[in-house]
Amino acid sequence: EDAHRAGKLRAIGVSNFDELDVANIVDACTVRPMVNQVLAHISNTPRDLIARMRDLDILVEAHSPIAHGELMKNTTVAEMAGRYGVSVPQLSIRYLLQLGLLPLPKTANPAHMRDNAGVDFEISEEDMRALITIDPIADYGEAGMWPVYGGRLG
Repeated sequence: EDAHRAGKLRAIGVSNFDELDVANIVDACTVRPMVNQVLAHISNTPRDLIARMRDLDILVEAHSPIAHGELMKNTTVAEMAGRYGVSVPQLSIRYLLQLGLLPLPKTANPAHMRDNAGVDFEISEEDMRALITIDPIADYGEAGMWPVYGGRLG
């Protein structure tokens, strides 16, 4: 907050804060966070948290929008992407955009960057309802060692 008041920062953000964490900080801060970066993707859509952030006018940034690559293994998601003529990452990114989130795909590969940007299509309401209810990923593979992927936060 001191850095923000001094003009060194334009915004303050938090990462992996749940609803209680955000409530505590909002009650105690003088500069409300503008962003909460959380794990969000097809098969892990924290709807209550997203709704609460929306109520507080806090943007939700979705890290790992492709579930650390694990969504590539989901045949239901792959089939739906095929129906739209897009890749699984494109479908995943578009899904988050349509939910009003800011997806943060990570890649150093220029071809993947170009692919990730190709989200000029719309997922139907019916397909959005299907995507939001896809079973959660049980195992994030090697990424499961990190608390956010291993379900060990909080």
